[in-house]
Amino acid sequence: MDMWEKITSLAKRRGFIFPGSEIYGGLAGTWDYGPLGVELKRNIKNEFWKSMVQERSDVAGLDAAIIMNPKVWEASGHLTSFSDPLVECKKCHHRFRADQLTEKKCPDCGGDLTEPKQFNLMVETYLGVIEGEKLKTYLRGEITQGVHVNFKNILSSTRVKIPFGVAQIGKAFRNEITPGGFTFRSREFEQMELQYYVKPDLKESMEQFEYWKKERMGWYVSLGMKKENLRFKEHAKDELAHYAKAAFDIEYNAEGEWKEMEGVHHRGDWDVRRHQEFSGEDMTYFDEETKEKFLPHIIETSGGVDRATLFFLMNAYKEEKVKDGEIRTVLRLHPRLAPYKVAVFPLLANKPELVKTAKKIYDDLKKNMMVAWDDRGNIGKRYRAQDEAGTPFCVTVDFDSLEHDDVTVRDRDTMKQERVKIGELGTHLEERLKQS
Repeated sequence: MDMWEKITSLAKRRGFIFPGSEIYGGLAGTWDYGPLGVELKRNIKNEFWKSMVQERSDVAGLDAAIIMNPKVWEASGHLTSFSDPLVECKKCHHRFRADQLTEKKCPDCGGDLTEPKQFNLMVETYLGVIEGEKLKTYLRGEITQGVHVNFKNILSSTRVKIPFGVAQIGKAFRNEITPGGFTFRSREFEQMELQYYVKPDLKESMEQFEYWKKERMGWYVSLGMKKENLRFKEHAKDELAHYAKAAFDIEYNAEGEWKEMEGVHHRGDWDVRRHQEFSGEDMTYFDEETKEKFLPHIIETSGGVDRATLFFLMNAYKEEKVKDGEIRTVLRLHPRLAPYKVAVFPLLANKPELVKTAKKIYDDLKKNMMVAWDDRGNIGKRYRAQDEAGTPFCVTVDFDSLEHDDVTVRDRDTMKQERVKIGELGTHLEERLKQS
């Protein structure tokens, strides 16, 4: 079983990610995040927001609508250039992306393929109540444009001055021809982005470009991704989007195959210039210090939340030999990302005095952190279950706890155990989590 299969199996078994609409046979390219997955994904988004907005004074936040006026997508170029090359098998009628095929025959049945045609990836929807008079619009193909159409609103409602950025996290949709690679290529996905507005000065904008490349790579490393599994890949001139002046991908080494996780792009003034042209609204910025008026250039960082979640799982997954040759599966997730920070157990579930004390500890701890409760099976199986969930610490209440008012705290990574006084437990765990 390769890593992709192991992660897919673990994700479903432990409640990280389930196939979408599974009881009805599923829907290709859609996924549901289970009890552990929704916590991991939320923690990733919270860390992004903390680093991008909370800890900075030059970035504001936004949450734009998913459905926008269709003219937005005319201006952005999505209706004419947001497409993939599509081929169809003349025999079985299966469709494929032409740029992902190495042979000129159908990979499913060996039949002949049609000539490639451009297939627009925008997902159509209709608004209105009268049949025949409904407005055709789209589920957004990216979250980027919601920022740019609000550029002047943000300027007038805040005190931001260029250079400044706008961060956003949200859902986007693409009618992918061949979704696959677990959650890597989906039809519904979530993005975390920054649009950073700078003066139209090449030297200054490239300095910002290099700064944000370093910042975004450092963010992944700070949350536990191994440096050797990350790299920058520069877009060649013939790979650049028509509006881009420079572009780099942050790629993750997924079992020997480098996969795009985030992009850092120099978008020039494409977005604000196009929206100015199509809307008729003045999108220029007036610099009060220099008395200049200009269309700003934009540095973009655009990461996939689902892809980051997938690769954080891959990065954390380990199989280790322990005593008697037993193999334990453990997710060495950074504590800030771990779905649960601690699990609380009574040593024996049929001893009311142990359960009562353990429940009191559980209730106290969960006021400040996500805490799991488990009283099933023997203590060894409970440890293994929490290892698979990525829980950094386990607290066990035993008979000594009743006599000495202390508990056993077990570390996920070292499996070492120590006794900690119950009255000091919350502070002890918070300090340990900060140190990790």
